[in-house]
Amino acid sequence: MLIRLFTPPLYLWLTLCLSLFSVSLFAQQTATVYGRITDAATEQGVELVTVFVKEGNTAVSTDEKGYYAIQVPAGQRLVLGFRRVAYKDSNADVLPLESGARFLLDVALAPVESNLEVVIRDRRLDDAGMVREKNIEALKLLPSSTGNLESVLPHIALGTNTGAGGELTSQYQVRGGNYDENLVYVNDFEIYRPQLVRAGQQEGLTFPNIDLVRDLSFSSGGFQAKYGDKMSSVLDIKYKRPDSLRASVNASLLGASAHLEGSVKNRHDPYRAFRFLAGARYKTTRTLLSSLDVEGEYVPDFYDIQTYLTYDLSHDWQIGLIGNYNRAVYRFVPESLVRAFGLIDFALQLRTAFEGQEVDDFTQAMGGVSLTYLPDRERNPLFHKFLASAWRSQENERFDILGHYILGEIEENLGSDEFGEIVNILGTGTQHTWIRNYLTLDVRNFEYRGGIELQNDQSDAGLTRSHFLQWSAKWQNEEILDKINEWERLDSALYSLPYDTNYLYVRRVLKTRNNLNSHRFTAFIQDTWTWRQEGVREFQLIAGVRGQYWNLNKDWFVTPRVQMLYKPLNTRRDISYRLAGGLYFQPPFYRELRQLDGLVNKDVLAQKSAHAVAGFTYDFLWGKKRPVKMRLITEAFYKQMWDLVSYDLDNVRIRYAGANDSRGYATGIDIRLNGEFVPGAESWVNLSLLRTRESLDGIQHQIRELGDLEGRDVKDVPRPTDRFLTFSTFFQDYLRRNKNIRMHLNFTVGTGLPFGVVDNNIIYRNPYRFTPYHRVDIGFGFQLWKQEWRSHRPRHFLRFTRSTWASLEVFNLLKVANEASNTWIKAITNVQYAIPNYLTGRRINVRVKMDF
Repeated sequence: MLIRLFTPPLYLWLTLCLSLFSVSLFAQQTATVYGRITDAATEQGVELVTVFVKEGNTAVSTDEKGYYAIQVPAGQRLVLGFRRVAYKDSNADVLPLESGARFLLDVALAPVESNLEVVIRDRRLDDAGMVREKNIEALKLLPSSTGNLESVLPHIALGTNTGAGGELTSQYQVRGGNYDENLVYVNDFEIYRPQLVRAGQQEGLTFPNIDLVRDLSFSSGGFQAKYGDKMSSVLDIKYKRPDSLRASVNASLLGASAHLEGSVKNRHDPYRAFRFLAGARYKTTRTLLSSLDVEGEYVPDFYDIQTYLTYDLSHDWQIGLIGNYNRAVYRFVPESLVRAFGLIDFALQLRTAFEGQEVDDFTQAMGGVSLTYLPDRERNPLFHKFLASAWRSQENERFDILGHYILGEIEENLGSDEFGEIVNILGTGTQHTWIRNYLTLDVRNFEYRGGIELQNDQSDAGLTRSHFLQWSAKWQNEEILDKINEWERLDSALYSLPYDTNYLYVRRVLKTRNNLNSHRFTAFIQDTWTWRQEGVREFQLIAGVRGQYWNLNKDWFVTPRVQMLYKPLNTRRDISYRLAGGLYFQPPFYRELRQLDGLVNKDVLAQKSAHAVAGFTYDFLWGKKRPVKMRLITEAFYKQMWDLVSYDLDNVRIRYAGANDSRGYATGIDIRLNGEFVPGAESWVNLSLLRTRESLDGIQHQIRELGDLEGRDVKDVPRPTDRFLTFSTFFQDYLRRNKNIRMHLNFTVGTGLPFGVVDNNIIYRNPYRFTPYHRVDIGFGFQLWKQEWRSHRPRHFLRFTRSTWASLEVFNLLKVANEASNTWIKAITNVQYAIPNYLTGRRINVRVKMDF
């Protein structure tokens, strides 16, 4: 059979090739402009904004969170228009873009009835090397077992974890540092925290109130000279400047909160306005603590009230007042404990019956006033700010707990009649802890800040040069009164340890009284140079120097710091690079001065570190049909440290050696990817790798391999915060046909933290590790009402609110017994047993949030 193949004419091939070429050519001759449209007053995303190319036929609309992406012709200068009912129209010039390029353009639209102006932010360096979070409303919906803003930092910040405190603490460790190495500012006021907290369940409410927050910035290292003298991180929080009356109420099984905000404007002078923020919170963790294996009565009561008031005296002058009162009372009456641990072939059980109680009381009060002069830059480029504040903390610890324990080996044979029962008693005795500690801290300070912003005219080549010079001088007085009175008695097999035939000794006796009054003087000067060539590149150099003198130890230092940021503007990828370094010294506050015997060593010098940080931020669009904005942040770091004050960690309690007796280093890499993996629901993934080591001065450290009696010499040993890997992810999703029903899943895993034998953690330092930490939390959110539904649901029972959310949260879904610390039991044979103390189990929380 002869088959004739059909061969199309040559002109058809040419037509097909030209069509494919033209389609390919058209695809290559477009670029993408994307970004977010927000309300200039509330900074919330605005949906249904029409984004269009003027004198063109391309238009798109923003989604429910204000995001958009529009295809524009490449190689052409064009104008984008932004239009929505109830907002002022806006236009933005876009310089010629390369084909395939992606250009970021954010716009803040001003409501028609406001005096605000439209703000356009194009692709530029605007975060100064810090992670900045503006979507605070989304953070409020995140599940949190503490109710504090800091508990969400591990989700949004690089290299951050809660350490051994787990879900019970709001304190955090950053890149191998401890809880005392982090700076926190609220509206330029430095915030302090209690000193005597020894366990996560004692912690109350931290200072920042998330209901009052406008935005926050966080740096995990290599931060600017304008921030203070700590070795790890800085959290910079700005409170709102309300333009209208708003309120919210939040209630759950873990507490409640409410806030009110608004402004009162002068009818005769539009530049004069009074703005107010006020919030109240209550927290109780009784539901969580009832899942602990220590049976007893837990009565935690924590509350605070806070206000921030501002008054615009004129167009240029503003006065601000901030106040906070915080009370945390923790009462605990333990009754019994049954805790099993060990190996499959060597299972142990500790049984304890308790007498007595623990009562802790932490009361803090803070007040601050600021006066700011901020004129128009065209009239006067200078600005001035004066700040004065006072902070007081009164802390009381009262323990009188007697525990009668039996430690034994239990029968693990399933076929035995004694399965699960103690068959071999290893130790029995009594542990009696008695504490009466009282601490009062008063911190008073006054600071002057100034700056001048200069900008040169644009050159013929389109190059704009500017720089912003800042400076500050600060005086601070610290008054501390510390009364320590504590001891522990350990009785094993009817013998008191340490054993003596003539005397009854108790262990860890501390009975001291410390009274300190000192003055600190700090200052900094910092300049920011910015070079921007439109459509080509932008480069920013931030250089500064800090200095401090403390009259208590007569120590002074000067620390230079520098950050360099570079962003190419003529490439297809929206990427910026960062390089930072400098000296970061941390003078002692109080706890670093206190030695293990309770006495104060006034000769402790500042702990010192040198930082080197390099990284990049990559913004890109993900998806084809409906592209969404994604951000990838990667940083590598190295910290060399010397004159360190060594310490041991017990839960969240830091026990310092009270001397500059060690040196060490920390190095690692942090990776964060965040964006809308599901359109309209932001999620993120964090991965951190860390190695931090130390060596005590004059000590030859050793380690023992498994089975060896003799140790071998090593150069350094793990620091208490040496967590090699931390991985966390937060994922959100919603029903396809109903976006008002959402799910969020939080998963965290981290390798075990090191620990050593109590009272003997020197030569063989931190040789053991806790089991890896892993935890899964899941929650379901239901939007019951939002004001956009008024037109088709006019009689809804929640119509008096702007929006209402209800959520069901399950903490520790898999009921994992994560370890927080150890209780050490010592037998008369001088053998010590480390009994793990566990964090909370599975618990359910129900929450309702209303905005007015």
